[in-house]
Amino acid sequence: MDAKTYTTKLTELRAMRDEIKRARTALAKLEAERDKQITALASHQQAKAERIAPAAGLSVADIVTLAPALAPETLTAAPEPTTPTAPAGNDRPTGAAETPDDAETITDEPAAPRPHPAPPEAGPPPAAAPIRSGEEQRTLPSIPEGAEGDRWFSHTANLASTRPNFTQQARTTAFLDTASGILVHRDQTHQLALTTASVAEILTQVFHAVPDGVERIYITAGDPWHTDAERHPYLKDAVAAWLNAPTPGWMTDTGRGKDRMAGHFVHPRNPVGRYRRETGEQHVEIRSVGEWFDAAGADPDTVRDAFVLLWQALRTHWPDAVIMGSPSQTGRDLWSRTIPTRGAYADGYPVLTEELRGLLHATAGQGRTELITPPRVPDQLPALVEYDRTFAYAKHTWKSGVGTPRRITAATFASWSEKQQTKALFGCGHWHIRATVPDTWNHVGLLPAPAAGERNWHYPAAPGQTFTTWAGGPEIHTALTNPLQPWKIEILDGLLFDDGKPLDDWAKKLKDCWSRLSAQADLHGHTQQRTAAHLAARAVRAILLYGIGAFAQRPRTVTGTTPRHLERDIPPDAEIIGFDEHTITWQRPTGFTRDPYAHPEWAAGVWSAARAALLTQRHRDENTHAGALHTPPGTVVAFRTDALYLTQPQNWPHHGQPGDYLTKGHLSGPIPAPTSEDTLLTLRDAGRTHLTTAAPTGGA
Repeated sequence: MDAKTYTTKLTELRAMRDEIKRARTALAKLEAERDKQITALASHQQAKAERIAPAAGLSVADIVTLAPALAPETLTAAPEPTTPTAPAGNDRPTGAAETPDDAETITDEPAAPRPHPAPPEAGPPPAAAPIRSGEEQRTLPSIPEGAEGDRWFSHTANLASTRPNFTQQARTTAFLDTASGILVHRDQTHQLALTTASVAEILTQVFHAVPDGVERIYITAGDPWHTDAERHPYLKDAVAAWLNAPTPGWMTDTGRGKDRMAGHFVHPRNPVGRYRRETGEQHVEIRSVGEWFDAAGADPDTVRDAFVLLWQALRTHWPDAVIMGSPSQTGRDLWSRTIPTRGAYADGYPVLTEELRGLLHATAGQGRTELITPPRVPDQLPALVEYDRTFAYAKHTWKSGVGTPRRITAATFASWSEKQQTKALFGCGHWHIRATVPDTWNHVGLLPAPAAGERNWHYPAAPGQTFTTWAGGPEIHTALTNPLQPWKIEILDGLLFDDGKPLDDWAKKLKDCWSRLSAQADLHGHTQQRTAAHLAARAVRAILLYGIGAFAQRPRTVTGTTPRHLERDIPPDAEIIGFDEHTITWQRPTGFTRDPYAHPEWAAGVWSAARAALLTQRHRDENTHAGALHTPPGTVVAFRTDALYLTQPQNWPHHGQPGDYLTKGHLSGPIPAPTSEDTLLTLRDAGRTHLTTAAPTGGA
């Protein structure tokens, strides 16, 4: 094949790619319409899955999955959907436009999601299949034997977290409600006449209203990136189309200095658009305020006041504090300004080897997300009560691992005395273990185990089950000393750090800001200022939550946009995720980078302690305990990061301190037990509304 033929074939291949993309989009729309019609047919009194299936070209099982009420008596129930891992953070827009390194992988959301029909009203629940050892698991990595594994236990050369020697520069910010057209910039309010809320229209009208220009525009309401969502199979496609629409006079901002190829961050809910003037050096970001908190109907003036209150609170501890684009950026910047100038780590905190960071990434999950369904809970719940741990992660930052970790092999651990073993498990460690559930166990699972799929976890609880996994010291200690029955734990390998307090000063300052803003939200006499203070307190929570997540430094995926006429410039290992007539959107994995603030050992320690506290925690002042293991068997319906859902209320103390269990929602029964995540969230929202209407409560 000569060069001319090669070029011609490439052109034909690109055209074929475009046709395939269009065909897939059309197919997705047809399938969504088909599913809607199936659901509508299922409401007919005489509807039968056996008749609908051939008409739809699907199997009876497919029809029953869409409409469970049509299940024949002889059909085995469809399997319970896998509970997705909740994201724990937002993007970090510094550098390339990446997937958040403080969040789990984001699964794209359908633009027009399928309806979730109610479960059948009659018939007994199917018997739960026994869980066998190793079933539905993926194999977690382990440390190599001998010298190869020992080599991992070091730090990356010439890479450490050091205190910055510069002051961050604040960016001029405006707040825009695209639904009402209200724009707030400093102490000025403008009314924009938005018709399409496209990027071009927003930039044109904002810069007309604010001639001096702004560098950051927060969208407080309206979600303009979802305007044409019905035209796309997935929300991410709709967002990409909105970000990449023509913007006369502007072009995609590819960054400055080291910040090259920044581009847009394509996120289904909280995207970031970056633009610069075609002539001149004017740069602007369009962001969602949802990165910081749920504005919950607050107008742009109130949102602006919330950011002012946040800035004022942070300045009491950091005189040079600057609110950056996202909570994770802000949190990491503030933390870096607490790095000690004296002592063992005055020169910074060294970063672990890439091998150890990769191991922690693969074996240390985030918050526990689990839905427990019949027969482990009743078909009809007597109630559904939501308990949320207030500012939960802030309770678990007082101790973290520092220095070069030691490798603790099975032989080494076995050679220690019981006192040494207990001290090690109380310390800052990450352990490769074999766990066995007691034969008479009748409560929830205690330890995360790998499930099918990347970074998915489940919590085995079947009596006698044995599984191999990795877990932090707090969870292992809970398994060994829980108030019900000790589990059998075998140490196979592990990492053991020296105890330190790298996060303590940072977290204490943030907790003080949160406490003062929460008090202001409870006591202020002006409604708007109360709301602003409440939102500011939520923003502080986001700074700590996503700041901790940012230390995990997940392997990154760069998102970029390239004009169609420059298609040859797309990296060869990139995956094209969207395109239109003018622009191609692509992404490619970049793995771990030389990030001086990568400390997954700190994030893993906080997450492990938080998961353990969902099971049991002691209130020292009152010598009482709270958590799932302090409830009767069969009363725990779900775990969601820092929340518990129970079938009966508990008399747990709440003093508004980090980690306290706050009653967030309450629905009286009987209630059909939720069998899907969507159903649980619907009940959660109803319970919160009911509790707020019955007896309003505070708390951030």
